[in-house]
Amino acid sequence: MTGIEEVFRAAGVTGHLHAADIDTGRELGVGSDEPVVLASVFKVALLVAFFREAAAGGLDPAEQVVLRAADRAPGPTGTAILLDDVRMSLRDLAALMITVSDNAAADVLYQRVGRGTVNATLRLLGLTRTHLAGGIRDMQDSLLAEGAVDSLGELMARLDEPGLMQRLSALDPARTTRGTPRETAALLAMIWRDEAAPPAECAQMRRMLGLQVWPHRLSSGFPYDDIVVSGKTGTMATIRNEAGVVEYPDGGRYAVAVFTRSLLPVAVLPQADAAIGTAARLAIEALRR
Repeated sequence: MTGIEEVFRAAGVTGHLHAADIDTGRELGVGSDEPVVLASVFKVALLVAFFREAAAGGLDPAEQVVLRAADRAPGPTGTAILLDDVRMSLRDLAALMITVSDNAAADVLYQRVGRGTVNATLRLLGLTRTHLAGGIRDMQDSLLAEGAVDSLGELMARLDEPGLMQRLSALDPARTTRGTPRETAALLAMIWRDEAAPPAECAQMRRMLGLQVWPHRLSSGFPYDDIVVSGKTGTMATIRNEAGVVEYPDGGRYAVAVFTRSLLPVAVLPQADAAIGTAARLAIEALRR
């Protein structure tokens, strides 16, 4: 897929991609089986494990929990930014985890479901190369400790220091929560085919993924009113990802996962965000041909 590789190169990123027709199984990719850092894309696997547990009676999705302000994982969205205690149901926390990538909500669900359950769910679904190493706070703590900084903002300001990024385990797929583009796309396809969980639970997951608010990555490649894009972003330092499903008015459904790492240690890189949408569009157009 030379065109896709050129898109990544022009944006100043290294990229991996896998796209699959959900109904026919036709697929293509660039580095589809290479290990990648999932960042917040891991929340899709957590979502699946949560709803499978709910369907099996292992937890009550309507259970009310209190998120103490002093205990919440930091983040730029959702309950993570609030100053007071929050009371909310588990399923509403799941909605915030997906739609606005709420880190505090994700950590509550992670603690409630458990890493062992999530990883066992992935193995049961045949996704043997996807593995959760920890929750959001675990990743953030490792970044601060290994970077010898007091805040994530300070870390971003120092990313160009020689050797710093190599010390950060959260940026190394061998030492952190990881997956592959192929398995990430496969998990999304299972949700859309009602195979990841019972149909009612898959429908709830599709609704949440369809309500994600970020338009600057995957959906930027499909600026049409009659094409529906659902997805989940992931961002950490120089890593920018998004995985989702693109649905066409003729019934075509395509799962696509794009993982990038920028060559520049900067927090804002619009061309890298846009490259995710462009690469996904090229891949899906090739499948549709």
